[in-house]
Amino acid sequence: MMKLAPQVNTALELLEAAGYEAYLVGGAVRDFVRDSSPAKDWDIATNALPEQVKAVFAGFRLIETGLKHGTVTVVIDHIQLEITTYRVDGGYTDHRHPDAVSFTRSLKEDLERRDFTMNALAYHPAAGVVDLVGGRADIEAGLVRCVGDPDRRFREDGLRMLRALRFASVYGMTIEPGTAAAVHRNRALLERIAAERVQAELTKLLCGRGAAAVLRSFADVLEVLIPELVPMFGFDQRNPHHDRDVWEHTIAVVEHTPPEPVLRWAALFHDMGKPSCFSLTEDGVGHFFGHAEQGAVMTERILDRLRFDRDGRERIARLVRYHDMPLTADRKRIKRLLSKHGVEAARQLIGLHRADTLGQSAVCKPRLAVFDTMDAIVEEILREEACFSLKDLAVNGTDMLDLGFRGREIGAVLQKCLDAVLDERAANDREELLSFARAERTAAK
Repeated sequence: MMKLAPQVNTALELLEAAGYEAYLVGGAVRDFVRDSSPAKDWDIATNALPEQVKAVFAGFRLIETGLKHGTVTVVIDHIQLEITTYRVDGGYTDHRHPDAVSFTRSLKEDLERRDFTMNALAYHPAAGVVDLVGGRADIEAGLVRCVGDPDRRFREDGLRMLRALRFASVYGMTIEPGTAAAVHRNRALLERIAAERVQAELTKLLCGRGAAAVLRSFADVLEVLIPELVPMFGFDQRNPHHDRDVWEHTIAVVEHTPPEPVLRWAALFHDMGKPSCFSLTEDGVGHFFGHAEQGAVMTERILDRLRFDRDGRERIARLVRYHDMPLTADRKRIKRLLSKHGVEAARQLIGLHRADTLGQSAVCKPRLAVFDTMDAIVEEILREEACFSLKDLAVNGTDMLDLGFRGREIGAVLQKCLDAVLDERAANDREELLSFARAERTAAK
């Protein structure tokens, strides 16, 4: 039996007491059938018309922003419940939203207009799970399948194609062959989808456990959204460090990267600059000089197009730009890494390097031990509360003023103090650094 929030039970009971049907629908029911996951959102479908819903919940706070499509949001004890009248959608001129909706008294008709069978389940405490379209069987078989004709479903709302890919990735499911074929046929409709929605769906897709399989099977769909990826497809690297083409290598790197949005996006783009930077030496070995910088420039352009915020663009592009920088398990160099990039980005760079190596040929695997050692050194440095930025120095600008430094000299001598600490030529101790600064002033005279 599904565990419902008390507020959901209250809503169902009030609607039924007024003589209406009411069922829980949507992701909460899907996730309950999948693995009994607790619900994040509560959606209720009812045969009560919007005005009737408003009358039933007259004593509660109501939000009417979805009223055009039959939805009234009811707030009960600070929990928002979306209550929507059973409906049948009209045409979809923009391939995204119904031009109009008509209300129906039939739960069956309401469920049959939904996107995927696993999302067309309903639940009632007395009736249990109501499955009129085979959603439970598809969940058990691990299949994402459209309700009814998949071409029609996707022509109605092109975003559903990305949702299909996202569900397959996040849940580790397979897209049913007929539904998959319709995705390929209708992929051009994705050009109509708002960039913000594309960004959100692709981020979830990339962070899913089945991302590699989806990227491999639906590269042509990504081509519509990010055409810059196309030159990577099948590009032979002709290099002993790589036994995969650029795209297959990229998929492997994504798969081996921790499922964090910034890292997964960086993994997707890290070698995007390779095809345009390819060159062959006389011995027939392929090289990609400058590809990291080229990839970072392309990354910034794509992320801007997908409406990423400035911080997201900078963090992802930074990882792409530095993904092939030399890394060694040297304590002083790691302090420099932390100083230049910060703790989070430094950890991510190490993680991206590890994933990049795992996506290369066997000859590169011995390098993996270096990254494990680097992780350990980073943690050791952090436990010591070591100094790797100007704000962590035991001296500051006022101290330098007192020593007689002026203007730009102050920033320069503080940087020298930091360099001395990073190189372990001096401890981050006030008196020792003051002595170091005095010596620098004397040497400058």
